[in-house]
Amino acid sequence: MKTALITGITGQDGSYLTELLISKGYLVHGIVRRSSTTARARLDHLFHREDIYNKQLFLHYADLADTTTIRRIMLKCVPDEVYHLAGQSHVGASFEIPETTCEFTAMGTLRLLEIIRDLERKPKFLHISSSEIFGRPDQAPQNEQTPMRPVTPYGIAKAFATQMVTLYRESFGLFACNAICYNHESPLRGESFVTRKITRAAAAISRGLQDSVSLGSLDGRRDWGYAAEYVEVMWRMLQHEQADDFVVATGSDFSVKDFLSASFRTVGLDWKNHVTQDPRYMRPSEGTRLVGDPGKAERVLGWKAKTTLPKLAELMVQADLEKLDRVAV
Repeated sequence: MKTALITGITGQDGSYLTELLISKGYLVHGIVRRSSTTARARLDHLFHREDIYNKQLFLHYADLADTTTIRRIMLKCVPDEVYHLAGQSHVGASFEIPETTCEFTAMGTLRLLEIIRDLERKPKFLHISSSEIFGRPDQAPQNEQTPMRPVTPYGIAKAFATQMVTLYRESFGLFACNAICYNHESPLRGESFVTRKITRAAAAISRGLQDSVSLGSLDGRRDWGYAAEYVEVMWRMLQHEQADDFVVATGSDFSVKDFLSASFRTVGLDWKNHVTQDPRYMRPSEGTRLVGDPGKAERVLGWKAKTTLPKLAELMVQADLEKLDRVAV
């Protein structure tokens, strides 16, 4: 029975990854930040299962800046694999809180690498990188060899972390990998992210609970995939015989307008009648046509994304409709 340690276990990816690893028979330890609330909605279905919680799933309080506690957790649970998902992950917010973003996204990764470097029994390590490291690339699609040219505080922090993972793999022999993930969404996506903001609005407008939604730029293009599928390739990367970096993407890009169209079409509405643009949501600097080339992951790991737009938007809207209808009952 393998043991995995997940940072950011309460997030979108952490929840799906926890389900996947438990289904494969892992003991799963998760690091969570202590806060004034103990609500962990994405893990509730596991937290309340007596056959899972404190038997196959264990949670520990720590902060990415708390090196001593994280080292103690690793010494206690002795993980075979560490999945580093935690960090400030909202690109737009990174302009407002650049220091926090760099502290947790960049330095948090370095601290984990340093802890693992000192362990006698070194676990395999996976860092969730981001397409934002490419910023404004000269080529599309991007692959593992595309130069990093980040244009946001988040992208810069992720570029630092990504390069540190590669450095520690090459310099200290750690089994350390980067999953360079393009945008991946799901019904578990945080409500401040544009995709979830759109799908929640489409559902609410269709039920007569609101009239419109305010957004920023509608022209940005992204490679949007389904988070529940992306955790599968994260796991496969640590089962591979050699540590390496992989682009995780669908290979197709769509605009925000495309996402709007697919979402509102699900409820039989025209998005143009319900969307306004607000300068407050415009980013000071924006990446251009970020679309990934997942060819290496397909060839080496046998993984390929199955869900793209409009199916992704449809399943997110349907999930938000179900939530609204449960509340209304």
